[in-house]
Amino acid sequence: MRDNKLTIQINKPVSKVFAFTITPPNSTLWINSIDKEETNEWPIRVGTIYKLQDNKGEYSEVIVTAIKENKSVEWVSKNKNYHCRYTYRSIDKNTSELEYYEWIDGGELEEPFSLEILEKLKSVLESS
Repeated sequence: MRDNKLTIQINKPVSKVFAFTITPPNSTLWINSIDKEETNEWPIRVGTIYKLQDNKGEYSEVIVTAIKENKSVEWVSKNKNYHCRYTYRSIDKNTSELEYYEWIDGGELEEPFSLEILEKLKSVLESS
């Protein structure tokens, strides 16, 4: 698989979904494989580096390549092969849609996201 696109509706305003998903260390609350998340600066902007540690103790970095508040954020891996974009849409004042899209330029996605991961995000956000 070279790309993977998933969509989920979340019963929270788009501004809350956006803020939660870009703020470290929140990914540790909904992505089981991530144990640690930090950025080199805050607030984030194009060029911000996210440093992630997985549950095997291995580190990786992704760099913000585009960001539009409450609309989208995109990252690329340090080697520029892996890309990930979150697109946010407001359905109404209390409901949002998050589209998760990841792709790779060469090779195959090693661990593509599953809908189960986004369902955990939905659960964490809706219970807060």
